[in-house]
Amino acid sequence: GLHAVIGHLNSGTTMPASRVYNAAGIVEVSPSATTPKYTQQGFGNAFRVMANDVQQGRVLGRFAVTDLGAKTIAIIDDRTAYGQGLADEFDKAAKEAGGKVIVREYTSDKASDFTAILTKIKGQKPDLLFFGGMDGQGAPLAKQMKALGLTSQLLGGDGIHTAEFMKLSGPAGEGVVASLPGRPLESLERGPDFKARFEKQYGRIQLYAPYCYDAMQVLARAMQRAGSTEPAKVIPELKKTDYEGVTARIQFDDKGDLKQGAITVYKAVNGNWQVLKTVESN
Repeated sequence: GLHAVIGHLNSGTTMPASRVYNAAGIVEVSPSATTPKYTQQGFGNAFRVMANDVQQGRVLGRFAVTDLGAKTIAIIDDRTAYGQGLADEFDKAAKEAGGKVIVREYTSDKASDFTAILTKIKGQKPDLLFFGGMDGQGAPLAKQMKALGLTSQLLGGDGIHTAEFMKLSGPAGEGVVASLPGRPLESLERGPDFKARFEKQYGRIQLYAPYCYDAMQVLARAMQRAGSTEPAKVIPELKKTDYEGVTARIQFDDKGDLKQGAITVYKAVNGNWQVLKTVESN
């Protein structure tokens, strides 16, 4: 009797699940999977309320070169659908902006020792190291960079923009730069109220809670307009979505992607993520 799913956590789980939901005719709204491939499969039932990795990688690649002044760049990714996909887009955008990628390395989403890779990179003396992966690897990476005396600027995507990264990395996380799709909650009309209500009940927002909330609101309103929970009736209404959410104004393109995905870049300062810049990415 399932009609709709909000999920899943990341691209690696969302991609295989999306094929099952499509075959079953079930609506899927992703609050957090960012691989472009998710909405490029030609499914009419797949939607996403967060900017994708093409948008995020493009912004980060340009930001690394034009805003952070990186001329030489090293890239490490965890070979997951998310990490490698984001790193590939970053790679292209950084080169287009005039940066030089001098080393590209790979690890896994289970790794914890990056000493060999970082030692190799240290010898190349890059201005910046981009990491495509999650906080569970990003935090020990930051610690090991510091232990080895590797002074390259560490830059990552939304996978390391978490409270958990701050907790796990400790002092080594200071100065790390990371992005998050969307505008900062505090800059949005409904953001501060959502943050206060959420954290009063559940504690500190880790990452995707506002996007899950918007996904639920978008889905519920489409069901209301359709007067039904049946996917065949809900999907046409989802495609008409124009909703001022907590994270953004949500409208979908013909693939089910967010039409205009803002990306905000943050810097870790005294254990908190401070806004550096918000960029609109079409």
